[in-house]
Amino acid sequence: MSAPTFGMTFTRPNDEPLPVIGADFSKILLIETSEDASASSYPIGDPVRISTSDPAAVADLGTGYLADAVKGINAQVARLNSGADVTVVRVTEGATPAVTAAAIAEALDNVGHIPSAVNATPRIVWAGRTAWRPDESTVNPVVAALPAACERLLAVAPVDVDDTSKEAAISARETMNSQRLMPIGVAARVFEGTELVTRPMGPRIAGLFAAVDNAHRGRPFDPIANQPIQGLAGLSRNIPFSLFDGSSEGQMLLESNVSIVARGETGVDGAIADGGFVFIGTDNTDAGELWKQIHQVRGADYLTVKMAQITRQFLGPKITADSAEAWLNSQKFMLRDHKIDDDILGFDVRFIPDKNSPEKIRLGHLTVNIGIEPAPSFKVANHEVSRYRPAVEGLVAEIVARLNSLA
Repeated sequence: MSAPTFGMTFTRPNDEPLPVIGADFSKILLIETSEDASASSYPIGDPVRISTSDPAAVADLGTGYLADAVKGINAQVARLNSGADVTVVRVTEGATPAVTAAAIAEALDNVGHIPSAVNATPRIVWAGRTAWRPDESTVNPVVAALPAACERLLAVAPVDVDDTSKEAAISARETMNSQRLMPIGVAARVFEGTELVTRPMGPRIAGLFAAVDNAHRGRPFDPIANQPIQGLAGLSRNIPFSLFDGSSEGQMLLESNVSIVARGETGVDGAIADGGFVFIGTDNTDAGELWKQIHQVRGADYLTVKMAQITRQFLGPKITADSAEAWLNSQKFMLRDHKIDDDILGFDVRFIPDKNSPEKIRLGHLTVNIGIEPAPSFKVANHEVSRYRPAVEGLVAEIVARLNSLA
């Protein structure tokens, strides 16, 4: 388009801070088998995105593990929504657990193409058959594949581990070292018709992530600990737990970063609740303590995505003081809003001259240093209860005052 010789033009300079909406971190990916699922609706190996409130889509899943997973998710989100945004990958049931686990691991190796295929990026991943292990010294192939898959998606994964004993659960947890994996040390007992069966707890925890997100405007900054799990008839085993006794089995599992579901008990002081079933867990399996709480990892991922959405709008044009300032202010204002909403405790955005030398700027490279401090989960309350002497002094003063009033 040529500029007029005699006339006028209108332009819209892009030198202001830019807002972004952010991403939906409540989308869930399920990978499992379902032998009687509709082959046309759920082809083997193909990702299929559904709403769990769609009765036809749910019916086409049949009666296998995938159908149970959707049922478990719906039980958690029903309080706030009618369904969840779920992507399903159906794999073939193998002749042995090893064959099925290998098929699920292969699907995890290919998760990178799922966002483009379904136009959505799942941020919560549940893959089945993680409670099985070839032997005590071998890592489950699905567990081995999960960290890389979750890193590609900026996702987290509730991971079902061997629930037969405390020792078995902790042994399985020892095979993991990732900020993105959350071991679950107990399975669910649920009704399928009139039959009481044992099913993985992982999908219920995936649904709990989505439910808590939706209770906080869709943002993934809040812990899911001390929240009720709905839709359970019981637990695969009742894990002794007390809020007061660190030697109880439940506390030992939590110390080893294995999350649990505890049964509520009426009239018991150390119980987690008066009734129902309550999820207790905050930790992933990271080796360090700095990013141990999994909700902090999710919150940082959410901010990372927003930073990327901001920055891609500035890439390409020439670097000027105005454009650099607009880019930096866009990051700063976005983090300021999250601080105001108590999503984070604080932040810092710095443009350090030593990291932005003339040579680097000539190459078109800018570096910003961003610090964020996520809010931690309230895990331990320490009460120091002592006697209060001024109360006695007040009593003495009151007695004296009454005597004086009678004089």
